[in-house]
Amino acid sequence: MPSVVGLLEERERGARQRVEVLREEADRVLAELRDAELFWERFVTAREVLVEVLAGPGGGADVMETAVPVAENIAPAPTPTPTPTPKGGRVPGSVVPVRGEGVEVSALSPDYQRIVGVLAASAAAVACGEIASALGLERVPAKVEGVRSKAARMAERGWLVKEPSGRFTLAPGLRGGGS
Repeated sequence: MPSVVGLLEERERGARQRVEVLREEADRVLAELRDAELFWERFVTAREVLVEVLAGPGGGADVMETAVPVAENIAPAPTPTPTPTPKGGRVPGSVVPVRGEGVEVSALSPDYQRIVGVLAASAAAVACGEIASALGLERVPAKVEGVRSKAARMAERGWLVKEPSGRFTLAPGLRGGGS
């Protein structure tokens, strides 16, 4: 008859092997996630550069951006052609209107309104990593870059001010949430 200690040691070995297998799988998944985030960052940067180039000297007020749906769990494919913006209309949540008289914060999509809310709650200029954290996002490069892209777009259109340090504040007159 086997000893109790021997049985416990056998079960301990089995549990340790299971932990090692799961750690290897977790390491593999984390490495794949890092690669996917880097791949995604390349597209974010490419899109931003394209928008800047197409905007030309006019400042980009006439460049309409469209949302491109992202398919999950598939191998990277060639960049899809964006859906054109409907004539006379806009794609909900994808366009940041130029701030002007009569244009309220409510004209922004919810993601942009949340950024305004974070900045309104702050007494000082805020870095994009801090904005991402305040929004409940992980501080991974892809998420911070997404926030930076949105904040930069809002600064271009008069909603935010980008400081030389790269931090953002609300544009004058937005503290109270109005325009």
